[in-house]
Amino acid sequence: MQPNPLAFTVLVLNAGSASLKAVLIGASGERLWHGQRSWDPSSGASQADGLRPWLEEALGPRADQLQLVVHRIVHGGERFTTPTRLDPSTIAALEAITPLAPLHNGPALALVRAMGSWIKPAIQQWACFDTAFHHTLPVEARTYALPASWREQGLRRFGFHGLSHQHIAEVVRVPRLISCHLGGGASLCAIRDGQSIATTMGYTPLEGLVMATRSGSLDPGILLHQLRQGLSADQLEQALSQQSGLLGLSNLSGDMQQLRALATGSQSMGNPDPASQAKNQEAAGLAIAVFRHQLIAGIGAMAACLGGVDAIALTGGIGQNDQALAGELSQALGWLQPFELHQIPADEEGPMARQCQQAASPSHQE
Repeated sequence: MQPNPLAFTVLVLNAGSASLKAVLIGASGERLWHGQRSWDPSSGASQADGLRPWLEEALGPRADQLQLVVHRIVHGGERFTTPTRLDPSTIAALEAITPLAPLHNGPALALVRAMGSWIKPAIQQWACFDTAFHHTLPVEARTYALPASWREQGLRRFGFHGLSHQHIAEVVRVPRLISCHLGGGASLCAIRDGQSIATTMGYTPLEGLVMATRSGSLDPGILLHQLRQGLSADQLEQALSQQSGLLGLSNLSGDMQQLRALATGSQSMGNPDPASQAKNQEAAGLAIAVFRHQLIAGIGAMAACLGGVDAIALTGGIGQNDQALAGELSQALGWLQPFELHQIPADEEGPMARQCQQAASPSHQE
């Protein structure tokens, strides 16, 4: 196949709060190189500068082919719902909404600024947004039952993992699809004819399913109780984001694969006595059971929004690899049949490159 003459060689950068993934994608969609490394953007400009030798060495002679740099930015707010070229005005607008997702947007924008000082002026920087796929949510699906004055502040459901859910929608083309992104973070999306109509994450990525260290949905009264007990907002955020989920349930690990091994007794934590090992098995089993219960309940809710299901697709580290979970879901969701169950490797970088190649093409901008 001949490369599309309007396509570009793209470097896709997926910056999180603790790691950076980079993928170089050629004009015809082939992956020329990929890498991942840890980073701590809170350490300042020196951290971003430390990435430059790594990227330059990885790109090597292919650096001359580079025409686009594409960044994954988690939160686009209400304004950014399509691939967007990054210039001083759009960067300033994104910095203004960083408080909506400080752990993710901040690092991504730090990298945008760093790349701007490294690359040639002719190389464009673009962004894709994890919230963008959910801009089709109907008003009743995105609105919280809050006082009007609160809603006027922009407190609404945004939804996340949109790039992953969009990839699933492109791969599994059925009228009624439930996409299950199950990894360190986890969310469901009800997709009708390729469009998001309901999702489990909300104003922040804390809402919804049980996750590795995030609580998912819970009774707001619990938070009020803890505030009255003297916990600060920062302490609540730390507990809900870093100490809850599978880790909080088991008090052992937030890793599903490790919990599976602990629950079956095929792995132990250190050298416990029989009583401790039995206790660990029980704790790991509870974490898996709560995760599965919330997942099944969420899938049922998504099915109700769709009025039935043609296919359910599992993706993310847990979704695409946990065969036991796939079997458990097939059995538990038998009442929904007939439906197809797929396990699909996650891909955010490929869709990002394609979207920005198209948006940056001369014919699209005419």
